[in-house]
Amino acid sequence: MKDLTRILTAAIAGVALTASAQAADVVVGGKDFTEQLLLAEMTTQLLEAEGFDVDKRDGMGSQVLRNAQLNGQVDVYWEYTGTSLVTYNKVSDPMDAAATYAKVKEMDGEQGLTWLDPSNANNTYALAVKSGEDSTKDVKTLSDLAASYNADGGLIMAVNAEFPKRPDGLPGLEEAYGFETSRADLKAMDSGLTYQALNEGQVDLALVFATDGRIAAFDFRVLEDDKGYFPDYAIVPVVRSDTLEANPTLAEPLNALSAKLDDKTMQMLNAKVDVDKMTIEEVATEFLSSNGLI
Repeated sequence: MKDLTRILTAAIAGVALTASAQAADVVVGGKDFTEQLLLAEMTTQLLEAEGFDVDKRDGMGSQVLRNAQLNGQVDVYWEYTGTSLVTYNKVSDPMDAAATYAKVKEMDGEQGLTWLDPSNANNTYALAVKSGEDSTKDVKTLSDLAASYNADGGLIMAVNAEFPKRPDGLPGLEEAYGFETSRADLKAMDSGLTYQALNEGQVDLALVFATDGRIAAFDFRVLEDDKGYFPDYAIVPVVRSDTLEANPTLAEPLNALSAKLDDKTMQMLNAKVDVDKMTIEEVATEFLSSNGLI
């Protein structure tokens, strides 16, 4: 009887090991704002529908997430070409969208990361004002903004914690346009709160992201980057090369999702969460289903 028990136990264990080996474990990462939470959830649902066993770990800061992927703690997440170029790889030379993608694909490839197909969504930094406000009615471009600061116009800018420190953020912007802000000119807050602060009149202008749905919903006017300072921030799925080698079928569904994303689509998806108050899960499921991805 004991021998039979041991045989049955060994057989069950063998079946379990075989099933476990067939289920590929993939860790999906994400940053800590709406768009990234959506991308992480869509990726999770998409890969689960493809038969992968997914562990989602979102809500991270940019550098923390990047380090987690380099260290093998995260297999895939959606990164921005400009962030990798300027922040991670320290390349400050201006480049167009195609050159930016080619450069980060090459440089990150040397670090064991594979950039898949880029989407047509470009979530670049931008500065916005609220339409109809007297304090900013004559500020149409970033050059106009620089002139206002140089004339001590008293404009208050809402920024997140990263923007005043990032080389592709405020320091580079000030250098490119020839102006300086003081601590009194800035109000630092969580990324999502900059929109609320501008909408409620607590500040004169705010840092926004070009694919955010609240820009249109709150009637914001984006200032023209007339010197072309901000890099291209195409949204791209990035996978650890060893993970992709072990699971080559990862690429096809991720590239299929990437092909469905552009600025208008991301603005619509972000607005469903931030304006219409749908859940991240609901928005992800609705989009993937309606586009035949799951």
